[in-house]
Amino acid sequence: MRGWLIEQSTENAIEAAITWKDKMWDWFTNMEMWERVMFSGLRIILIFLLTRLFVKIVFRIIDRSLERREKGRLQVNPRRFITVGELLKNVTSITSNFIMIMLILGEIGVELGPLLAGAGVLGLAIGFGAQSLVKDVITGFFIILEDQFAVGDVIQTGTLKGTVEIIGLRSTRLVSWTGEVHIIPNGMITNVTNFSLGNALAVVDLPFSNTRKLEDTLELLKRAMLELKESSEEIGQVPSVMGVQSLTASEYVIRIAVECLPGVRANVERQIQLYAKEALEEEEELRLAAEAGKQQGQQPG
Repeated sequence: MRGWLIEQSTENAIEAAITWKDKMWDWFTNMEMWERVMFSGLRIILIFLLTRLFVKIVFRIIDRSLERREKGRLQVNPRRFITVGELLKNVTSITSNFIMIMLILGEIGVELGPLLAGAGVLGLAIGFGAQSLVKDVITGFFIILEDQFAVGDVIQTGTLKGTVEIIGLRSTRLVSWTGEVHIIPNGMITNVTNFSLGNALAVVDLPFSNTRKLEDTLELLKRAMLELKESSEEIGQVPSVMGVQSLTASEYVIRIAVECLPGVRANVERQIQLYAKEALEEEEELRLAAEAGKQQGQQPG
């Protein structure tokens, strides 16, 4: 009995080996299957190469586009273009690789429906959990991409006004003229006034007594503004003495205006007032000296 069992088990093993050998032979000689594998492999290689080519082309387009924008701004921090360039490249790379992986999985027979559904649910959960962060990043991205303002620009958003020190994807840092540093989440920037896109206009109104001749006052101020233009590097033209701005029974007001860079407007206005005051003081000194000389000439010898 024992010998019969051993013999039966040996026969079963031999039959199993033969069956396995036949299956392996059938598998190796299944031309239809190998054709599908070959064409799937070729399609996978083609998908990979096309994805790499697409990513390189998009990277080149991003670099050239940002390079043109960088050359178009006078005041610009290159780091902001590097930031937006890297962000665009990362988004392109992640999206392209995700699509490539999905296509490759489809080629090897994986059901994509459950995977896409799971990815959608995960993305939705992340979006709800980080709404504020996502809003800040998206707003910061468009601030940089649309070139709304640059590092060094003087801007105002809401009640905050200052010089832009840093532009990030999540927040923007402003420094006011008194030294306070304001860190503003980009999602809270709903409207911006940029004072640096064009030249500013420095305007000074100077009051004079009606007892003073208007012609003498205009001539004095024009000479003072000419001296200011020759000595100051912050203005490119002679400040314009525009004439009488307002008039009352006791005084008239002369307005002086000149175009300048936004960041130096306050300093230019102070210089206009300084040169006007010095010209008036010099004129007064000359008048007093002339009166003193006249009185000495009238005294008997």
